[in-house]
Parts: sequence; structure tokens; C-alpha cells
Amino acid sequence: MKAYLAELGSKVDSYLATCLQRPDVPEQLLQAMEYSLLAGGKRLRPVLCLVWAEMVGEDQSHVLPAAAALECIHTYSLIHDDLPPMDDDDLRRGKPANHKRFGEAMAILAGDALLTEAFGLFMRCNVPPERVLTAGLELVQAAGASGMVGGQVLDMQWTGGTVDVKDLSRMQELKTGAMIRASCVCGAILGGANTGDIGRAAAYGMHIGRAFQITDDILDVTGDQEILGKPVGSDQGLGKVTYPALIGLEGSRNLARSHTDQALASLDAFAGPEDQTRFLRELAEYILVRAT
Repeated sequence: MKAYLAELGSKVDSYLATCLQRPDVPEQLLQAMEYSLLAGGKRLRPVLCLVWAEMVGEDQSHVLPAAAALECIHTYSLIHDDLPPMDDDDLRRGKPANHKRFGEAMAILAGDALLTEAFGLFMRCNVPPERVLTAGLELVQAAGASGMVGGQVLDMQWTGGTVDVKDLSRMQELKTGAMIRASCVCGAILGGANTGDIGRAAAYGMHIGRAFQITDDILDVTGDQEILGKPVGSDQGLGKVTYPALIGLEGSRNLARSHTDQALASLDAFAGPEDQTRFLRELAEYILVRAT
């Protein structure tokens, strides 16, 4: 699983390294965009898009621009999250955060540019245009006010306040889960999936998204900064409510396990290629036990 994850991540990296290279982009802006976009990472969201497209019969190369678009949106969100008015983090993936390297104004603009470029990339997919339109609408909802951005607003509003598990689940489902779910759904739609398989992609993405965020909360308590590449304990320092704070580490681990099991169950009725299905199962388990 890790080898195939790395293989697909490398394919995405190679595409990302060329997709912003245009003579009309100011050099400093391009440097700031690529500094964060090419900083590494597992490329989970684009990989999910590629795998689900292939699961339903589409060539991965035909949806690679959409996969790259998902990573651009994810990267823009990280740049903005690290800014002082938001999470005020100095490190990202083991390097100085974008605003520490290029200044706050350029970091904001780099994020803005990556978000805008993402939708241009998405439209380059070599599949029927009606699929691109349908998947694009799914992406807009996941990335915008009723998805990731809305979740970030709730995170800011509830920091330092009293939040229960239901509220926390809602916030994280929007802030993190929406884009992971959309990565699976967009891949399935672009691949020409039927309604049932799109539903299975949505269920899988929703549950691994929740497991991912719960595990992230656990790692903020138990992780190693040198391994994670970002500060440990920053959530607690900012007064953010997390699963370990509400239900303890053991309760958090049990909840993450439950969501992983539900993600696996969503694949039971799927008749896709055995290798791809096995990869998705192993990926779900990896998200549960990851160290980084």
C-alpha cells in the first residue's frame, strides 16, 4: 500500500511541478506558490481521486488535472490556516510556514492564486464535459462556505468555548472531511460511476475523513514534532476543542476505529478491481495507525 501510495504521489508531484510554470506569473508569487505546493506530503486527496476514477474504469491520466487541483486547494488552505489571525503556526511539513518565508501579504496572495488555479486545472480533465461540471459542483460545495471554509469559521468561533462532541464532529466534517469525501466522489464522477458507486465513494470518503481528523487530534497530543513536521500540542495551546479533550485518548481511538470499520464496510458491495479495492482498505487502516 505504501509503495503504491508513494508511486501515485510521485505522479502527482511530477504534474504539479509543471502545471504552474507560465511566463506571465510574477516570479516571487510563483516561488511562494511552489514553496508550499511542492513541499511534499502523502498527497492523500489527489491519490483518492485517481484511485476512485480507476476503480470505475477511467484512465488515471485523464483525471490527473483534477487530482492536482485538489492538492492546490488543500495547499492554499494550509497556507491560510498557518497565518497569525488563524492558527499562527510557524512550521509546516518541517519547514517555515509560507508567511514566515515570504511574508503575510505574499502568503495570502499565494493561497488566493492556488485556489483560483485549481479550478482552471480541474477543467482540463480529459473526460466528457458533463462529468467535469458535475464533479466541479461537488468540489465547490466541499471547498467553500458550506464545506472547508465554513468548518474553519466554526473552528475559529468555537476556539476557547464550550463545544460538545456533536458540534466538534460537525466542524471537523466540514473543515477536513468535506474535501476528503469530495476527493473520492470527484474521482468516481469523473470516472463515470453509477449512482450506487458514487454513494459508496461518498461513504468511504466521509468515514476515512473523520478517522483522519480524530487521528490528527490524537497525534497533536502523542506525536513527535520531528516526525510530524509541525508543532505538537498547538491545538491545546490555542484553546481548540479536540476529541482527546472531550472523550479522552482511548475514546478517541475507539471512535476512529469505528469510522474506519464503516469505511471498510462501504467497500463490501463494490465490484471494482481487486487491487484497487485492497489498496483502499489498506489505506483506511493506515490512516488509523499512521505516525505522520
